[in-house]
Amino acid sequence: MAAKPLPLFDTFKKFHELNFNRVTSELPVVQEYLASFPDQLQAVEGYKAVRGFLRSYAGNDATFNSYRTHVERMLLWSLLVAKKPLLELSRTDAERFMEFCLNPLPEWIGPVVKSRFIRIGGRKASDEDPYEVNSEWRPFNLTTSKRALKLAQEQNREVEDKPYEMSQGSVAQVFAVCGSFFKYATDEGLTDKANPIRAIKQKSKYKQRNTDTSATKSLTPFQWDYVLQTAETMAAEAPTHERTLFILATAFSMYLRVSDMVGRDNWTPRMKDFRKDSNGNWWYHVVGKGNKAAKISVRDEYLDYLKRYRAHLNMTPLPSPDDNTPLLATLNGRSGLSDRHIRLLLQEVFDKALERMKGEGRTEDELDNLRSASLHWLRHTSATFDAPYRETKDLQADLRHESMKTTQDTYYNTLDDERARSVKKLGLKDRG
Repeated sequence: MAAKPLPLFDTFKKFHELNFNRVTSELPVVQEYLASFPDQLQAVEGYKAVRGFLRSYAGNDATFNSYRTHVERMLLWSLLVAKKPLLELSRTDAERFMEFCLNPLPEWIGPVVKSRFIRIGGRKASDEDPYEVNSEWRPFNLTTSKRALKLAQEQNREVEDKPYEMSQGSVAQVFAVCGSFFKYATDEGLTDKANPIRAIKQKSKYKQRNTDTSATKSLTPFQWDYVLQTAETMAAEAPTHERTLFILATAFSMYLRVSDMVGRDNWTPRMKDFRKDSNGNWWYHVVGKGNKAAKISVRDEYLDYLKRYRAHLNMTPLPSPDDNTPLLATLNGRSGLSDRHIRLLLQEVFDKALERMKGEGRTEDELDNLRSASLHWLRHTSATFDAPYRETKDLQADLRHESMKTTQDTYYNTLDDERARSVKKLGLKDRG
């Protein structure tokens, strides 16, 4: 019987090349691994159930990766730790699995690796090439914060090892993904048992009701000024950075997610997605999460950046309704940029802004959290800045939050401000 966890599913692309009628297209190393378990654990049946779930529910790369992570862990845990068929897990088993996710065995934890399987063969790939498991792969990954990495680089030292800790977002995903798997299994007639994840009565044991951290993932106005000035300086010094400045201004001005600039399987962002209504207001039309079409209001000052970028491309100042030019393109003119490319371009701006602040003698308090900044921080930063001046419903619409409560709790902190202000000047002495 297998003694250690091995990956069962490869990339989104390779997953869809499998034969879903039988287990014959899987890599030999996966087939051998599944066959190594005793028959009573029904490893192949559990694998096929998970495979069917991923095929039905994970329609794009990002969703597939997330769902694969959690449901694959559960399958491996059922075989190696619980030693029970996946489809026969009970509520008690589900609680044990949640406890395991919060405190996995050390041998289940490893670094983030790019490839789960490694091809063996010459430089030119062939369909006949064998694959082996990447020995570095583990079901749980230790990640190091950008801030810790930056500080270690600045101080020329190794990054300090920290124990594994599952984020609250990941805990919520375990409940959502694994619960959806058992609902799928019931709907497909694969099991008649009650959903063990949904049956967990004390979910609060695993989910902490903590303060939303979105506000902490935000630059200060002082830091944002440095970031924007840095991008403008880069563009002035090298025209290739006009695109970087445009990306920065676009993401910030409209609270965008990276997919709003990269696009989705059924939508490629184009200049014509900027549209002016009959009242002279400009809107950016997107296809967002869940393939929901939406429009985002465009502020007047942003139009200056749009015009600047279009002038750089030798285009008219503002797009027309039939302007099919891609929103973003490579320097060679190829349509579209990957999300990784966009993140790298913005990271260069954050890094140079940080260097400027350090070079000008700014204090640690003034620059520290800039070390952690990412593209998604621009969304939170802009919404945090704008909240005092916008109605909640308007900000909610542009952020595309389903619930107004999410917008209210995240960006409207007047009660917190009042609470903090009420205690600031209260001393420890002479309180008589």
